[in-house]
Amino acid sequence: MPSDTKEFSRLVVTLLARYFAQNAHAVQLVELEAVATQLAALVADRGLPPPLEPGQVGAPGGMAESECSNLVARVLNGTGSAFLAEPARQLIKACFYPEFTVCRNSFCETTPNGACRRQELARARKRISGAHCVDCPLWERYAQADHSEFLAAQWKSGQGEFEDARSIFLPEDFRVLRKTVRLQARRNGELE
Repeated sequence: MPSDTKEFSRLVVTLLARYFAQNAHAVQLVELEAVATQLAALVADRGLPPPLEPGQVGAPGGMAESECSNLVARVLNGTGSAFLAEPARQLIKACFYPEFTVCRNSFCETTPNGACRRQELARARKRISGAHCVDCPLWERYAQADHSEFLAAQWKSGQGEFEDARSIFLPEDFRVLRKTVRLQARRNGELE
C-alpha cells in the first residue's frame, strides 16, 4: 500500500475526475472517492508487485480476465456508475502489473494503412494513461518535458495534433500515480 493512503486516494480521485471530464461524462465525487478508497484497500490487502532486482529488465505482465474482473468488482462495490468499470480496470492494471524496463512501443505501432490507434484522440480519451500503456516504463524514465518532446517526435500525424491534446495523450496525473506506485513497491521490497 502506498505509505500515504490519503495522498494515494487523492491522486486516484484527481485522475478519475480528469478521465470523466475528458469524456464529457458526469459522475458523483462520492463515487470517485469510494473507488479510490476501495482501490487503496485492495492494494493494501494484495500488495504491489515486487521491484526488479538491479540489472533485471523484467517483462510486460498480464492478468487473467476473470481475476481482473473480480478485482474490478471489489473496487466498484457500492458505486452506481457502470462507466467506472473501464477506468477501474485500467487502474488495477497500473497497480498490479509487474515492473519492466523496455517499452513495447505500442504507442507508435502502425496498422498496414499507416494509422496509429494509440495516437487517435477518441481512443486516448478512453485511457487513463493516454497514448501509453498503463505499465509503460517511460512514465518513470522521462521527466515531463522530456517525455512530451519524445512523444511528439514519435507522432505519426504531426506534432500539432499531439500539442492540441497533450493533456489527454500524456496525462501528468497518471505519471504521478505511476511513480507513486512504483516508488512504494521499491520501499516495500526494501522492507522484506
